[in-house]
Amino acid sequence: MLLAYRPPRAQLCLPCDPQSSDPFPACHPPHPICLAAVASLDRHARPLGSLRVSVTDRCNLRCSYCLPEGSQVWLPKTEIATLEELASLVRAMTLVGTSRVRITGGEPLLRRNLPTLVGELAGIPAIQDLSMTSNAVLLPDLARPLRSAGLGRLTISIDTLQASRYALNTRRDSHAELLAGILAAEEAGFTPLKLNTVVLRGMNDDELAAILRFAKERGHQARFIEYMDVGGALDWDPKLVVPQAEILQRLESDYGPIEALASGDRAPANLFALPDGTVFGIIASVTAPFCGACDRARLTADGKLFTCLYAADGLDLLTPLRAGAALEEVAALVDNRWRNRDDQGAQDRLAVPTRGPSAQARELRAKPHLGMHTKGG
Repeated sequence: MLLAYRPPRAQLCLPCDPQSSDPFPACHPPHPICLAAVASLDRHARPLGSLRVSVTDRCNLRCSYCLPEGSQVWLPKTEIATLEELASLVRAMTLVGTSRVRITGGEPLLRRNLPTLVGELAGIPAIQDLSMTSNAVLLPDLARPLRSAGLGRLTISIDTLQASRYALNTRRDSHAELLAGILAAEEAGFTPLKLNTVVLRGMNDDELAAILRFAKERGHQARFIEYMDVGGALDWDPKLVVPQAEILQRLESDYGPIEALASGDRAPANLFALPDGTVFGIIASVTAPFCGACDRARLTADGKLFTCLYAADGLDLLTPLRAGAALEEVAALVDNRWRNRDDQGAQDRLAVPTRGPSAQARELRAKPHLGMHTKGG
């Protein structure tokens, strides 16, 4: 039986007055203190501030660390939430404190009429930051419509500057389209971009300085990501991980002394600056997990809520929504799950003495939600 959602006593507003009888969110956009008043906290006092929404599990690339051959099983199309349903689920999430939303996939640009969803989400007062992660291949046609619809920020995956390596890693010949997508994003006003690079030893670890230079010259922020043992990373091995310390050492040999900067409390990336002030980030999820500050949940394209990238099971929100549950009732389900959240997946993996891939191909085929392309990496 669904329980009615009961918001916290402190509603604030008019403006931020605890004695006000006007309910949140009477302020548009909501003040940070008003958002904090309705935030759910998990067992480690982490708020539910950020949501990654996977709009599709499909992808037009086949990256070796995400969709290796023989591993993918797609979600049934009949189970995929409509754009209207996804928008409703996001609205329910804002009732328990979510204020930052990132649209992901799979490759989100494959979802038909995506700018329509962006417009819906951009119109939700509680959402203060709306962003997207993409492989950029389809951006030449979609960058301007997405910007016009209200998308605020864009992150693009670029693992190599070399077309031959790109084809080897993705099993697709789309490197020229990637570069054209970056240009289209720039022309549409998505500057600065964040450029994500998953670093694999022996694949692209000799391009760190070049990728940073590419980002620097175009006014963007490079972010290097340690190769994670999650989802479709069937060939994961500790020897393939280039840790943060080594990334910094290599970049210092090219650029000189690097300064560590203060990062946001909930930001996954550690920030650093070159001697000339150029800022870049490193996401050290393998060697220095940020579980203690993780405030994000993941919503799959079929309406399952996952509270950790490593979680095996999600909470079905789409079924109750389709059965007629009010948004407040859906929010109650989310609130209950989050308050019981104890996930520290990357931290737990760090303690595993003989570490290997977190899933095998047969497990991914049996449980497609284990894949990063389904959860939204």
